[in-house]
Amino acid sequence: MQITFLGTSSMVPTKERNQIAVFLSYGPEGILFDCGEGTQRQFKIAGISLPKVTKILLSHWHGDHALGLPGLIQTLSSMDYSGKLEIYGPIGTKKRMEKMFEAFVFDKKISLDVREVKSGIFFENNEFQLEAYPLEHGIEILGYRFVEKDIRKVDIKKIKKFSIPNGPLIGKLQQNKPIEYNGKKIMPDDVTYIESGKKVAYVTDTILCDNCYKIAEDADLLICEATYSSKLVDKSEEYGHMTARQSAQLANKANAKQLVLIHFSARYKNTQELEEDARNIFDNVICAKDFMKIEL
Repeated sequence: MQITFLGTSSMVPTKERNQIAVFLSYGPEGILFDCGEGTQRQFKIAGISLPKVTKILLSHWHGDHALGLPGLIQTLSSMDYSGKLEIYGPIGTKKRMEKMFEAFVFDKKISLDVREVKSGIFFENNEFQLEAYPLEHGIEILGYRFVEKDIRKVDIKKIKKFSIPNGPLIGKLQQNKPIEYNGKKIMPDDVTYIESGKKVAYVTDTILCDNCYKIAEDADLLICEATYSSKLVDKSEEYGHMTARQSAQLANKANAKQLVLIHFSARYKNTQELEEDARNIFDNVICAKDFMKIEL
């Protein structure tokens, strides 16, 4: 799993920071969280092929989170995108997508699957599930949670001890099924172990609320807004945002392993103040930069 931060600014982009967009690559899946203006160009600079995008998860329809969508779709259509692009968002997303296609002229259209999400698990396969929960920003808005399924892995030393050959027998054990070999019944727990799946949480444009904790619970990586420092907590609450300190409080209480701060106000020429603000509460924290990558 690789996470690439394509944009880390808030409403106003800067010379160093594009509007918000985060790309999670997992096997054949490419999941884009939000799509700020200029996101398709950020993909090119990052060296990521645009057709790798399979799903777009929109937190809400404020312009800095969605203005890149028409351009991205237009470019994909010019590249003969062969898949079906899945777009998920809060209630009202279908209507807004229809209006977008009324506003812009697309010479070619790609296959789209647009779905509105309320709360809970909205996608699941054998490898992972996606969850969404409403946040509080004055409009319909969602935070997202990527949960990798637990994996049963083979303990090589124990397999050798039982002399089990490579092939379907090991496959059965990995499926949590017992086998018989050389007259012995071998249970999965005898030769395999469970590796817990990774969890990635995405929280932005909200005041600190109960669902923030639900999204961030036990996250290996919590990606969370830090629009302002705690010095501007009143301004933060007025505009429905979180401070860096509040993001750290969330990470701490939710038992997250690592906190990455994003969505910075353009007033900050650098993020040192924001990082220090969070580090007073939670040690394992960094401020994201455009094109930063994290492997999980």
